[in-house]
Amino acid sequence: MIESLLNIGWWVGAILIVLGFIALVKGADWLVDGASAVAKQFGISDLAIGLTVVAFGTSMPEFVVNMVSVAEGSTDLAITNIVGSNIINTFVILGLTALVYPITSQKRSRDFDIPMSIIAGVLVFAFVAVQSPFGEDIKGISRTGGIMLLVMFSYFLYNTFRHAKDHPDEQPNEAEQSTKNISTKRAVALILGGLVGLVVGGELIVKSAVDLATRLGVSEAIIGLTIVALGTSLPELATSVMAATKKNCDIALGNVVGSNIFNVFFVLGTSAVIRPLPAYTGIELDAWAAAVGSLLVWLFVKSNHERQIKRWEGAVLLLVYAGYLTYRLIEVGN
Repeated sequence: MIESLLNIGWWVGAILIVLGFIALVKGADWLVDGASAVAKQFGISDLAIGLTVVAFGTSMPEFVVNMVSVAEGSTDLAITNIVGSNIINTFVILGLTALVYPITSQKRSRDFDIPMSIIAGVLVFAFVAVQSPFGEDIKGISRTGGIMLLVMFSYFLYNTFRHAKDHPDEQPNEAEQSTKNISTKRAVALILGGLVGLVVGGELIVKSAVDLATRLGVSEAIIGLTIVALGTSLPELATSVMAATKKNCDIALGNVVGSNIFNVFFVLGTSAVIRPLPAYTGIELDAWAAAVGSLLVWLFVKSNHERQIKRWEGAVLLLVYAGYLTYRLIEVGN
């Protein structure tokens, strides 16, 4: 069905990508609301819901696109979806959010979350820059590398739960507010509808993106770094900008940094365990850009007494991204 539609023309592929993003984002939203409501009815705490269901939900678009990409054998798209999403999350979303209102950081973010996102970027760079040291014939993220990322994710989850239990007052009570009036029947319908939206959206995006890259004569990597990465980052963009307009920017920062950590340790780790992800041309620069973005954010919040990403620093993030993207596109053109 999708293949026959794509045969009509490139513009059909572009429309299908947009429809895929709509289905993906809405599906993730429904799944989170439905799962949160069911969890509440089973007596699971708001804190546990926020740290699991809601946190996983914001990374669900990236996860679904990666699972479809791995199943289709589009490994370049699987890596660039994650690396590109993290680059856009850091440079574009935090940059735009800081321009709306300076982003204040919590001590937890400065001392643990942001350093973990830096480590995530450095690990990806290390995996793709050198041959696997575990006897596997791959330059990229091997299955062993994927297992290492999942181990790091387990440590992150453990530390996060322990901190949340020791500091319950720091945790937002968003889950209860958004799901308190949802019945069991509606919650199940939301979960099923969300899963359908995620699967259909993922299929539309991956197949249409691969077709569009072929027609335009560009690599899957570039499509993944730009169109697909931006689309799967829409939940983070909406959440962060809305938080900024309400001057609640600590949520904006935690949302982006947490998503970056989930993307690398969980989504990329799971993808590599299922199918090893070989390096593509230019991945070293992309992985380095993701790591440098997190490092810049950490330096910004550490360099002033307010512990903020200020408006001019948000502009710096946007300018760095513009320079990086221009270089990558020129490099591809040559």
